[in-house]
Amino acid sequence: MRRADRLFQIVQSLRGGRLLTAARLAERLEVSERTIYRDIADLIGSGVPIEGEAGVGYVMRAGYDLPPLMFTRSELVALVAGARMVREWGGAGMALAAEEALVKIDAVLPPAMREKTETVRVHARNPGDLTPQTRALLDRLEDAAETRTALQMAYEDQSGAATTRRIRPLGLWFWGKVWTLVAWCELREDFRMFRVDRITDVQDDGAFPNDAAKSLRAFYAAMAACEDIPDRRPG
Repeated sequence: MRRADRLFQIVQSLRGGRLLTAARLAERLEVSERTIYRDIADLIGSGVPIEGEAGVGYVMRAGYDLPPLMFTRSELVALVAGARMVREWGGAGMALAAEEALVKIDAVLPPAMREKTETVRVHARNPGDLTPQTRALLDRLEDAAETRTALQMAYEDQSGAATTRRIRPLGLWFWGKVWTLVAWCELREDFRMFRVDRITDVQDDGAFPNDAAKSLRAFYAAMAACEDIPDRRPG
């Protein structure tokens, strides 16, 4: 959990005059009590009206609420434009999440800022190249990367030759109309990038362990060390 998210959860937990100990908060947020003490000290320092002490518990005075989200116009343009692009070019689940994110952002913005989101002039349009099948596949690949699920994949390369490979999906890259899957290929025993529109079938093949040498970070390091790596760019 990001620290910003943890601070938000602490404030939410202390709403309504509930007395909670650092131990209870630490258990709920899966961090150490020392971390909770430090977070609460920072919240108090930033003006959040939390009272209490170590060993007794903490409570927040009634009436406190989080300030509304505030963005600059440039930040709003980036958020709205990015969500619109994902809505048009992402997987089906991604598109729905992007739409819901736009609704949530709009709901918590002050009226003056809400009007600015309606004037963002950056739009995206999918001309039909991204089919419902590809959208569903993108969601499945993203979920497999998130849950570290290995896949048996049927794939056609640029020449049309068909292969079947066992891969460890690591992440998705979007190149503007073309999505690629970054993966560790057990056939090649190396990193590879596969064009999603050339994947003809995937089947789950069990969980794969967290291996630093076969991770996305290791892939980035390999890319930085060698700019011309076969099969690591969409083609």
